[in-house]
Amino acid sequence: MRILLVALLFIFQSSYTYSQNLDSLLTAAKEIKNDSVRIRTFNKIGFSYIFNDSDKALQVITEGKTQAKESGFNFGLAELTNTHGIYMDVTGKSDSAKYYFTKALDLSHEHNFKNIEVMCINNLGMFHWNRSEYDDALRFFFDALRMNDVIGDEKQSHTYLNNIGLIYQEMNLNEKALSYHEKALKIREEHNLENDQITSLNNIGINLKDLGRIDEAIMTYKKGLVIAKRTNNLIEYYRLLDNLANAYNENNNYDLAIKTYLQALDKPEGFESDEASELSTYSNLTALYNEINEPQTALGYAEKGFKLIQKYPQIKANSGDLNLNTAESYYMLRNFKKAREHTHKFRILKDSIFSEKNAQAIADLEVKYDTEKKEKEILIQRAELAEHKLTIQKQNYQLYGVVCLAVVLGLIGYLFFNQQKLKNKQLKKENELKDALIKIETQNKLQEQRLRISRDLHDNIGAQLTFIISSIDNLKYGFDIKDETLNKRLESISNFTSETIYELRDTIWAMNKEEITIEDLILRITNYKDKARFASQEIEFNINVSNKVDIEKSFSSVTGIGIHRVVQEAVHNAIKHAKATKIEISIDKPKNHKLSIIDNGKGFDLNTIEKGNGLTNMKKRVNDLGGEFSIDSKLNEGTTISLTFPN
Repeated sequence: MRILLVALLFIFQSSYTYSQNLDSLLTAAKEIKNDSVRIRTFNKIGFSYIFNDSDKALQVITEGKTQAKESGFNFGLAELTNTHGIYMDVTGKSDSAKYYFTKALDLSHEHNFKNIEVMCINNLGMFHWNRSEYDDALRFFFDALRMNDVIGDEKQSHTYLNNIGLIYQEMNLNEKALSYHEKALKIREEHNLENDQITSLNNIGINLKDLGRIDEAIMTYKKGLVIAKRTNNLIEYYRLLDNLANAYNENNNYDLAIKTYLQALDKPEGFESDEASELSTYSNLTALYNEINEPQTALGYAEKGFKLIQKYPQIKANSGDLNLNTAESYYMLRNFKKAREHTHKFRILKDSIFSEKNAQAIADLEVKYDTEKKEKEILIQRAELAEHKLTIQKQNYQLYGVVCLAVVLGLIGYLFFNQQKLKNKQLKKENELKDALIKIETQNKLQEQRLRISRDLHDNIGAQLTFIISSIDNLKYGFDIKDETLNKRLESISNFTSETIYELRDTIWAMNKEEITIEDLILRITNYKDKARFASQEIEFNINVSNKVDIEKSFSSVTGIGIHRVVQEAVHNAIKHAKATKIEISIDKPKNHKLSIIDNGKGFDLNTIEKGNGLTNMKKRVNDLGGEFSIDSKLNEGTTISLTFPN
């Protein structure tokens, strides 16, 4: 049984690659015993039928959904429901499309089917786009693109890039639209997605034409026509012809435009997909025949346009141009009564289009109910017909020969693929191990270098600084120095050297750590209490840490020593310059980690004070570390310095 599944999957892939007969593939798929493989194969076949045989597409999708419900295969049901929505959208039933897209979204969200969920979000964006709700549509498309990036499916991103381009296209932002369509086309060409390439080429041509790059647009449409004809994508083939005719018309090449419009209307018997869009083609033909002074021929195509409106009343609001072009034909034939009638209709349409849209929205609700009811009846009839066809097709024993051949080829392909996959997996693990060993070796060497430098700093520079302090103390007490200025100078040098030793110890402390936690900073800051008491016994020094703060949160050693230096400078300023009697260091986490140094010193006016190197250096140091620095000070009320760092 497993070999049969592999064989049928191989047949399915071949059908996509070489456009083999979908009917034969469907017959083979129905023989699959495994429910999940059979139902997913039905989904792929049904999707392929949408662009070639819409009636057969609905039959396959409906049969697949029925089997998914009976077998309890929720993934297949969600997938087929989404494809059902695509079928409704392609065949012009947008309200039904929204119903199925929303239903598929609920199913995929309920069962955490991320890949289907992102497709449903995209399809809902298409629904809003069709209603000119561009903001909602753009939001859905960007949500789908972001969600797809999280999933990591680079191939599928072409759909969302294309749709974002369509929205910008509708908003007449043609340069921006062109950029997104070209990105989508690049991905579609890389993955040989020919049907999607046709859509991209059509959209690129439209934007090139709107940007006045007519010759480039014509070349693009022709490239799309070649692919559409090769893949038998009739819907896009006739759309491309219509757009190519528009480009010829724009170039004032009327004869070629008329010829191409007529090709766009020359569709196979029974082909009604996208028929409502032919209204603009009839209107354009009416205008072109007027242009070449053949008003009688123009009226013939105008009449076809009005018959189309009778068949699809919802497009009446778009018939303004047709009425105006028809009026011109009658004027040319000196039938002024008819000309005035169509001119009057044009004005009525122009003035009442808004109210008609509102009335149509109400009518659509009633149509939707009747349509869905009829669709259910049709689905039941087609399901019964499908069962009858299945009974007949099972008698076709010739299929077994094809399946046996596919089994052999599929088994060989599977074994080769599996062997290559194991080999690649082993090579990947070996490379990962090598990279890990190199990384560990590099980290060990770096740590050894840090320790060596910190020892050199401590043993050499630290010892020399201590010697300087000792020498100054010997000078002061070994000699009776009367010069008060010299005494102060020596005292200043001694204090400066002591401060340098403290800073050197801080630097060594930071170098010996790859990361510095908030707890490390708190312990280091606690040392300031001793300095504060040394400066004045009256200074009250407090450290407050909010219970929201994760004291194990770590920073890099560079960031940690930077924060420490800023706090050190702020405390020094509060003691030395602000003459504070109370200093409080607060660590909180309202959103990001925030450290504040608050004193009750004499403060200063932020608008008049000339900022010295201390404040400037503190701000620059914090900004360089990616944090935010702020200072709030008022005369005789104290100063608050705040540092905020992202989590």
